[in-house]
Amino acid sequence: MIKYIKIFIILYYTMNNEELLNKLQITEEENKKLQDELFQTKEHLKKYTAPASRKVYYENNKEKEKQRAKEYKEKTNYKPTPEQKKEYNKQSYLRQKEKHKKEMEEKSDNKNI
Repeated sequence: MIKYIKIFIILYYTMNNEELLNKLQITEEENKKLQDELFQTKEHLKKYTAPASRKVYYENNKEKEKQRAKEYKEKTNYKPTPEQKKEYNKQSYLRQKEKHKKEMEEKSDNKNI
């Protein structure tokens, strides 16, 4: 910190006010330019990182998307490997188990009330 203060003092005494103002103006312009670029990049990435809008789209077009995936599998003659089948079945089993557990908890909560 002290090093930067010494450098600043040296620069201050070596540059006159006009040079400092010019340098400040250039720095502010660069800052504004970078902020605009950051904003544009964030806006551009929103369409890729906005899961809420994608979720709404897929909820509204669920059947259409399922049909599209089915047609693609038929067209490419897709066959999952035995490891993939095993993983799919495992995930399905875990989802069903979790769903069943939630239903049982809701039933027990309703009985307690």
